Amino acid sequence: MGILKGMAVTLRNFAGSYFEKDRLITVQYPEERSPLPENYRNFPFLIFDGNDPQAGLRCVACQICEKECPPQCIYITKSKDKKPDYIGKPQFYPAIFDIDISVCMSCQICVEVCPFEAIKMDKDFELSKRERFDNLLFRKEQLSKSNDYYHKIHPVEAAAVDKNLADAAAVAEAKKKAAAEAAAKAAAAKAAAAAAPTPVASPESTSS
Repeated sequence: MGILKGMAVTLRNFAGSYFEKDRLITVQYPEERSPLPENYRNFPFLIFDGNDPQAGLRCVACQICEKECPPQCIYITKSKDKKPDYIGKPQFYPAIFDIDISVCMSCQICVEVCPFEAIKMDKDFELSKRERFDNLLFRKEQLSKSNDYYHKIHPVEAAAVDKNLADAAAVAEAKKKAAAEAAAKAAAAKAAAAAAPTPVASPESTSS
């Protein structure tokens, strides 16, 4: 039965190569390209929001991806100062963020451990270089790509990520607003207590 099943698969593939349209047409690469699936991954890249890759970079240089990377191909140097993140909280940022793609094994562990949705997997596979060493070490400037680019290559995943970030920002804003209201009420109560007149003892109570 195993042989018969195997022969059936072979026959189906043989017949399909003559009748299935997708298999009858040769893609004239590189002028023509077959679309890549949504979950295709190659090498990591960094996401930034807005138009400025420096100001909008989501990475806060927590270095979790660097520590968890199995081939140790990520190199990060944390900045000395801070900048506000997507919810306005001051965060460090990477002064240096390099990935050696000659060593990267595209395991996606860096993406899975990142708590800030800052690093994702790219679909760009045409990265061959004439030299092996420095040209295959991608710097922060080469790795930084916009959120619009992320939506273009992974539309379903990017929409889910944006929703999670928006929900987190809304929760943070609600907590900030509640804390501000509580502080205002406490200040008003303190001011009211300070402005209240101090009761004066009557002469009868004093003489007794």
